[in-house]
Amino acid sequence: MKVTSWKSVGFMAPLLWILCMAGCREDAKNEDTSDKEEMHIFAIDSKDFKQRYVPGEELILRIQEDPNQTIDSVIYYVNEAREAKAEGNDSVRYALSDGKFGIQVIKAIVYSNGVEQETAVRVDFLPASEPKLRHYRLVNTYPHDIKAYTQGLEFYGDYLIESTGNGEGPSGNKGKSSVRIVKPVTGEIVRKVELDDAIFGEGATVLNDKLYQLTYRNNEAYVYNVHTLEKVETLPYFQYMEGWGLTNDGERLYMSDGSERIYILNPKNFSKIDYFSVATSKSIVKAVNELEWVDGKIYANFYGEDLIGIINPENGAVEALIDLAALREKVTPHIDLDVLNGIAYNNKTKTFFVTGKNWDKIFEIEVLP
Repeated sequence: MKVTSWKSVGFMAPLLWILCMAGCREDAKNEDTSDKEEMHIFAIDSKDFKQRYVPGEELILRIQEDPNQTIDSVIYYVNEAREAKAEGNDSVRYALSDGKFGIQVIKAIVYSNGVEQETAVRVDFLPASEPKLRHYRLVNTYPHDIKAYTQGLEFYGDYLIESTGNGEGPSGNKGKSSVRIVKPVTGEIVRKVELDDAIFGEGATVLNDKLYQLTYRNNEAYVYNVHTLEKVETLPYFQYMEGWGLTNDGERLYMSDGSERIYILNPKNFSKIDYFSVATSKSIVKAVNELEWVDGKIYANFYGEDLIGIINPENGAVEALIDLAALREKVTPHIDLDVLNGIAYNNKTKTFFVTGKNWDKIFEIEVLP
């Protein structure tokens, strides 16, 4: 996500790999093992598995045959949810439904001669339909602080809330992490609070008059009074992770961490409620960055791409893409010019304000049907 480590969205990343877990036999020196039976390693038979699956398809689950081994029973789990029990090594049909897209971890617990073993495979479950291409109309162009390494952007009333980080460009100049209130048309900074140089500010959102700001690697979020920008609380992340993008649906927070996942969080304590993975019909999409909630959908930047994706938060499907490469060409070029980042929706005008890291302009656009 940072200027020093460019990452692609990864639409063509490898989509199937198999992980097998089993016990191992310990051999002690000078110990007589002649009367000990070597443990057999079981694995799910995946030779007929595909790289990608879509809703309506199914997997035939069974364990690889071995005439010298007897299987008493097998219990199958999908993403830790128990799905079926097979007597002996009977085949089990598992239908992929219209649930959440992303990696499906299929685990089998094999019972054989009083011994229990665990083995697993992973497949990718993807939407059947390709994202549609949405077009836009450029409404206006406004000034933007060229030193703002924009990480989060959101409207609050008639003002923009902007969070910035201290990314370092090729010139060696570093940005300054901050949270600020900005007049959208003039770019004037009404109020600003700067963070310590050791803190890399990230995405931000406003919920119930509280401004939440992520940090990159400090593993904590800051809560401010949105009117005064006085910090009122620090909330630790629910696990060790990076903070990238942040938005809300009016009740819950949605956070990205630079992977394909978007986490749903409790705003009171930043505990995890759930998560979903972002996917297209081609692959699971990593490097999900800045987020904006609009009419039940999440609009997202993908790090390193001049695209905005429109994501269904019910299942993670990227339903549409907006190509903003032409806007980047309108920004004044300079050595520290960085990637597209920052999406703010103005509910009054039904238009979006978009910008990037160290861009000298912010663009108001109307996304067309």
